Amino acid sequence: MDTAIDRHRGAPAPTAMILAAGRGERMRPLSDATPKPLLRVGGKPLIVWQIERLVAASFTNLVINMAHLGAAIEATCGDGRAFGATIRYSREREPLEVAGGIATAIALLDRDVTLVVSGDIYTAYDYASLLPRLAAMKAAPEPPHAHMVMVPNPDYHRAGDFALVDGRLSLAARPQLTFGNIALYRSTLFEALPRGQKIKMLPLYRDWIARGWVSGERYDGAWANVGTPAELQQLDGQLATPPSEKALR
Repeated sequence: MDTAIDRHRGAPAPTAMILAAGRGERMRPLSDATPKPLLRVGGKPLIVWQIERLVAASFTNLVINMAHLGAAIEATCGDGRAFGATIRYSREREPLEVAGGIATAIALLDRDVTLVVSGDIYTAYDYASLLPRLAAMKAAPEPPHAHMVMVPNPDYHRAGDFALVDGRLSLAARPQLTFGNIALYRSTLFEALPRGQKIKMLPLYRDWIARGWVSGERYDGAWANVGTPAELQQLDGQLATPPSEKALR
């Protein structure tokens, strides 16, 4: 049977950016000596789980931004050959927030559409499922200009972020879901932003959603935004004896 990955073989490998520059303040003291994406669960660093799943889905051109203890991230991930990928780095003197980090790395990203994910989440999301949507966004200039993966609200974020209505994100509708830190973006969204400056994403999301530029999907599988040492320990215990995907919610 023809698959999304099969249809993309022979085409240039898509690009994914892994966000790994944050200090992980809530993860202190663990993150004082180890960058948060290198904290281990299930026997490997969080960022390695991401790299392996991205590569399995044909995202073999990877860009990692880094600031806090970035040398340790580069020492662990290297040039990507150990994972069957090519890894390039966007180095920040200090964390530039998400939008600032993407804008600063823009020259390394796909000139059309790039997948951006956080380096400190754990998920079983199938990144290959985004390949047809990525191709459709590249083929047509009209909206959506971004596509965001939404998840059910975790206990620490019950209010959610945005609603999902007929495949588009909404600011006003209810109930709202939580952004899963997985999204496709057109590079043009960031080209006019300054480089090397802190820029928050939320104002941009609100503007794009209000314009009708953002599509979305709901994912109900394994996903964890690991924020504190207790959450890290809990996830590590769950992965030691693999539970059902629902148990990781």
